[in-house]
Amino acid sequence: MPSIPPDLAAFLVEAKRRTYAGLDDDATVAAPLLTGSKQLEHRAPPYAYRDIYFGMVFFVGQETVSRDERVIWSMSYSGGVRGEIRDRDTFLAIYKFLRQALLDVPVEEPYRGPRRFEQAGMVYRNEVEGALDRFHGIETIARHDGTPLFELRYGGGLLR
Repeated sequence: MPSIPPDLAAFLVEAKRRTYAGLDDDATVAAPLLTGSKQLEHRAPPYAYRDIYFGMVFFVGQETVSRDERVIWSMSYSGGVRGEIRDRDTFLAIYKFLRQALLDVPVEEPYRGPRRFEQAGMVYRNEVEGALDRFHGIETIARHDGTPLFELRYGGGLLR
């Protein structure tokens, strides 16, 4: 089993803060590899991060980290706002809140956001199992009264 590079977690935190969490779709590259996708990238040699996803209200994506041009880590994810939420202002507010939670990504668990984050009448929860080499989790957003707004499932690890 390959060992986890000691600087991988710190790189992931930096990459996530400098792409979707920090810049939203303003971090999107002009010519994505896959037609119809959003593609966000961050480089800090020897690492390169790429996040490619499709959709908005419900979306599916994959993050990869390359070291010296070889993909060594990946995470796939899918989720979105609840189907009954159709108001554009509501789902934009949910995603704004989500980006705030994702900016608080901990280096100890650099997958999505922290275990818990509260702001603007919403609560973000992230339940994760495993370590950087193999993990899976679920994140949710609900109103303070418990009304569910968003759910996402993710998993990944070091590639062997």
